[in-house]
Amino acid sequence: MHAGSRRCGCAFACALAVALVLSGCATTPTETTPGAPSAPSAAPPPEPPKPTAPPLPRSAEPPAPKLNLSGFPLPYRQGYADGCASATGPERKDATRFSSDMNYRTGWTDGSALCKKK
Repeated sequence: MHAGSRRCGCAFACALAVALVLSGCATTPTETTPGAPSAPSAAPPPEPPKPTAPPLPRSAEPPAPKLNLSGFPLPYRQGYADGCASATGPERKDATRFSSDMNYRTGWTDGSALCKKK
């Protein structure tokens, strides 16, 4: 087989593949009554927002987790409690604290990850 004929065959195969793909995208027109408005396309309804539960207040001691967090600061323990609660129910997160308080964010992330594994 000649090298030039292989290139032509490849070009033909590529052109055929592109034509087949593009023909699959074509649509057939639907019949409508002249002067009648066309039906609007039905877009899927937007997803409802995920329910959220209020986060723990800054001064509240969270419920005791199943592991010992007594050496950790209060914001970490609160974040852990909120993250763990989020893993098993509606999301519970203080977005302001999550973005500004590293202890709360780390606790929330750890609580969410560890409670999902159970």
